[in-house]
Amino acid sequence: MLDDSDKAKLLNLARRTLENHFISGSIPDFQTDCPELLERKGAFVSLHRGGDLRGCIGQLEPDRELYKVVQHCTLSAAFSDPRFPPLQQKEIDGLDIEISILTPFRRMERIEEINVGKQGLYIVQSHFRGLLLPQVAEQYRWDRIAFLEQTCRKAGLNESAWKDPETIIYTFEAEVFSDPKSSA
Repeated sequence: MLDDSDKAKLLNLARRTLENHFISGSIPDFQTDCPELLERKGAFVSLHRGGDLRGCIGQLEPDRELYKVVQHCTLSAAFSDPRFPPLQQKEIDGLDIEISILTPFRRMERIEEINVGKQGLYIVQSHFRGLLLPQVAEQYRWDRIAFLEQTCRKAGLNESAWKDPETIIYTFEAEVFSDPKSSA
């Protein structure tokens, strides 16, 4: 778990990363001796504008320090989410940034193990993969079955693919925090 100071540092770093991209095209330097920010963890960065999603990209594999994952995901959410055009500099004002730090995945054996709103789902079948963060199910008020069906759809599978024995379902939790600039 991150303390409020570490959360603020990551949110500030995400915003500075966007600003620097437009000013110099570079990623800002960040120095820390905080062990939590140097841990290798997966994370997602979601960008919202006026309450609407503007980009969301994550990294599941913890192959680098958390602060670097946040920087990478921030730029990817802004410029590489195929659902949206690239972010423009004028959009930074009023942009809400949400960061979700992921716990390691745990393979689920029975759907009764899913704690909707607290856990996210990651579904894998052959080369199809889909992930939904815990807050998505809560936002849409999905029950367990709807959450499974929607995660299958996100993976490009039939909604009932979660019943297939070839489908692997993982759960995880996320520490979610945000910096809502548009309401500040």
